[in-house]
Amino acid sequence: MPKMVLLAEFVSLNGTDLTEYCRKAELSTEVEDKDVTTYASLGWKELLGGLKSGELGLEFLQDVAATKLDSIMWPLLGTVVTFEVRLSQAAVGTSNPKYSGSVLVNGWNPVEGSVGDEASVSVGYPTSGAVARATA
Repeated sequence: MPKMVLLAEFVSLNGTDLTEYCRKAELSTEVEDKDVTTYASLGWKELLGGLKSGELGLEFLQDVAATKLDSIMWPLLGTVVTFEVRLSQAAVGTSNPKYSGSVLVNGWNPVEGSVGDEASVSVGYPTSGAVARATA
């Protein structure tokens, strides 16, 4: 059974490589289930897939210096931007597919944490439109 340890994910938002700030990335997708059960189903529930949706969850180490993370993310608030994530920073291929699409930057937490914590930012952005998987 193949195994993998995530050591060098790739994360990009709005065409900007944010890998150096990111320590966790999670892309989740789902499909609504629509109940189409009828009496002809003989007591068994029948389902069809409905609308698809997704979320891109990210955890960053904050950097508020000029031209760094906070100055990149703040102007994106309220906009729909492109994203790309890969399991490795290596070239896209059959063993390193890229997942891409668009997300709504619906929040930004420039200050987050307790006494003694590292300055980090956790966000979850809903996808807007299709999410694609590509190997080339």
